[in-house]
Amino acid sequence: MKVRRKRLLKHCKEITGCDMIVALEPENLFYMTGFWGEAIGILEKNGKTTIIAPELEVGRAKEEGVDCEVIQSDRGMSSLLTLKKFLKGKVCTDCQNYPVMQSLKKSFPKIKSSIEPFNKSREVKDDAEIKILKKASKIIDEMFGICQKKIKAGQKESELQAILMSYAVENEMFDTGYRSTLNPLIIAGGPNGALPHAQVTNRKFKKNELIVVDLTLRYKGYVSDATRTFAIGKISNEEKNVYEIVKESQKAGLKAVKPKIDCKKVDNACREIIDESGYGKYFIHSTGHGIGLDVHELPTIGPRSSTKLEKNMAITVEPGIYIPKKFGVRIEDSLVVTQKNPILLHKFTKELLTL
Repeated sequence: MKVRRKRLLKHCKEITGCDMIVALEPENLFYMTGFWGEAIGILEKNGKTTIIAPELEVGRAKEEGVDCEVIQSDRGMSSLLTLKKFLKGKVCTDCQNYPVMQSLKKSFPKIKSSIEPFNKSREVKDDAEIKILKKASKIIDEMFGICQKKIKAGQKESELQAILMSYAVENEMFDTGYRSTLNPLIIAGGPNGALPHAQVTNRKFKKNELIVVDLTLRYKGYVSDATRTFAIGKISNEEKNVYEIVKESQKAGLKAVKPKIDCKKVDNACREIIDESGYGKYFIHSTGHGIGLDVHELPTIGPRSSTKLEKNMAITVEPGIYIPKKFGVRIEDSLVVTQKNPILLHKFTKELLTL
């Protein structure tokens, strides 16, 4: 935790010119203190860390916070009044709420709002974070094994989701709470697979079609993300061909991952293969993204990204081809950048499995 706090203070000074950090977002609070809950975290330039929490959170904050002083305060505006007593010097906060910022600025005009110190600090993972991501990815691989055994024609997308989420919860993995979806998973059969962010429905799987299964789940705070595409019965030659193109595209992207390489070069490596195959217009999203305490973190692995990869960044590589109203194919792994070849966090086969 000391190393994380030093990184935060360093990036805070470089990016905002501030030497005190205030965290209101749960992910940033957790990164800074080890406590995930309803509270405010304060990191001073000497490393002293304080959590301001309502009574209902104080007990857990004291148990889970690492080297933190915990102060009890009422909820809402009362917590801001308590916070204001700590503010001194130049302060940066991750608060994006306009009324809250206006309230803080009235009594402390120097306070700045910026999420960049947190985003920059969280880009590169430490050993403890990587260990958790490895465990999360192992559980996701086990869930793909369940798909291999359980998927069958006549089964609803929602039924498979229930089976998988039961296993996930038994293994301490939970929904990410990603706000752009109503479902914890993406399970998309046949034409639904042509929607990259398909919602899970009651549609039944049919013989001779592809099924996209995207498992994005949280373990001990951290998100692992992987996708496999399965086949039921005899699929068309076009579907087989598209699957092989996506597999080769992902292979090229993984090969391109190394420190000091522009993220857009990883995207280009994937995109060139799909473009050359004639399916370029059907690859409609970026190649990948960072993972960690959020589903989508920095860096972005896309055609316009200006970021260079660094050792211990955790990212996804997930090219896909989506033929509207027909089918889709996506293959995705989470991985960690190293000095040599990246560490693939997922071991489940990428050969096309026909169930």
